[in-house]
Amino acid sequence: MLRFKVCIIALVLFLMPTLLCNTVDLSTVPITAAKAAAAQGEVKVYKGDTKATDSKNRRAEVIAVRWSVQTDADTDLKKVRVVLDTTVAPKVKTSMVSSPVPRLVVDIDGIVPGNIVREYKLDGAVAESAVIAVISGKSTRVTIDLPELLDSNDYRVFTLPVDVVNKKTYRVVIDISEKMPMMKFNFTPGIKGKTLVIDPGHGGSDSGAVGLNGTMEKTVTLATANKLQELLEKAGAKVLMTRTIDRDVFGPNASAVEELKARTVVANNVKADLFISIHADAFTNRQVGGTSTHYYPKTPYDAMFAKCVQEFLVSDLGLNDRGAKASNFYVIRRTYMPAILVEMAFISNPEEEKLLNTEAFTTKVAQGIYNGVDKFFVQASVSRIGGGK
Repeated sequence: MLRFKVCIIALVLFLMPTLLCNTVDLSTVPITAAKAAAAQGEVKVYKGDTKATDSKNRRAEVIAVRWSVQTDADTDLKKVRVVLDTTVAPKVKTSMVSSPVPRLVVDIDGIVPGNIVREYKLDGAVAESAVIAVISGKSTRVTIDLPELLDSNDYRVFTLPVDVVNKKTYRVVIDISEKMPMMKFNFTPGIKGKTLVIDPGHGGSDSGAVGLNGTMEKTVTLATANKLQELLEKAGAKVLMTRTIDRDVFGPNASAVEELKARTVVANNVKADLFISIHADAFTNRQVGGTSTHYYPKTPYDAMFAKCVQEFLVSDLGLNDRGAKASNFYVIRRTYMPAILVEMAFISNPEEEKLLNTEAFTTKVAQGIYNGVDKFFVQASVSRIGGGK
């Protein structure tokens, strides 16, 4: 028996170097991306768009809520952002409720609130409070109380996917913007004494659209704006131009938003009565042509202003009537007063490009806009939708 034990010990001593040489060095084994993220401190690892695959196999939940107040770079208005983290990809639907108080309601389907705080006091000015509740035992409802009802352009709700690099899970983002300050109006007949801002489209480093024969939009818009300025000033208006020469309004190398914002600032700072932006249209089909006037319905008067101007432009120019249209152009959306954007003609249409290069045509455009402005002040003065400015 003693001799057998000695043999076993000897065999082990003989094989030990071989066993040690064949031991796997774990430090040289590749780690999967998910394991690497976990090794760096990520608590949960998500796979696909279905459910969390962490060790606790969490169900579909809202696992965190946070909010902040930001300043919108485009408008300088405040914005409240509420972010909800979820363990699975969320599907949301929104609605605006007017009673008993204005509320934005966001439902997150199939995801329930986890171990989170359910009530939040927000900034009080843009949004007052947020309450998170479970509905039907299987979904989350976020109810945000507001100082006043919001228009569809005053808020935005969207979802974000998992961001492994920045260690972020699925998210629901609710942005609520401060409402643009409303001006009250009490228009009187006549152009005399009114403050008007004219915006010749493009300029400087931005040529705008270019016609087949090289006509640049920035050139014909300035020529027309100069004629309109002369007509309005002769009638006794105070006229400000966003540019009087071929230059950028904000400055060279500005972003598109910076350039557009600089134009609206001119009008907003002086609390102008009206804002008029002048452009030439363009399209890939060179046969398309005509005149249009665009407005954004932010005041009771924008549509009225556009229709007055379009009526005279079509009458005076004789081109295809493309109508007065509700549009989302930045300069008419971000000005506080009634504003229009006129598309005189199509610079991409060879025949209309020729017209845009003539004194007679740009003079007719200026006269048509002038007549429309004059009619607008008369029509607005007798309407019952005004207030006191």
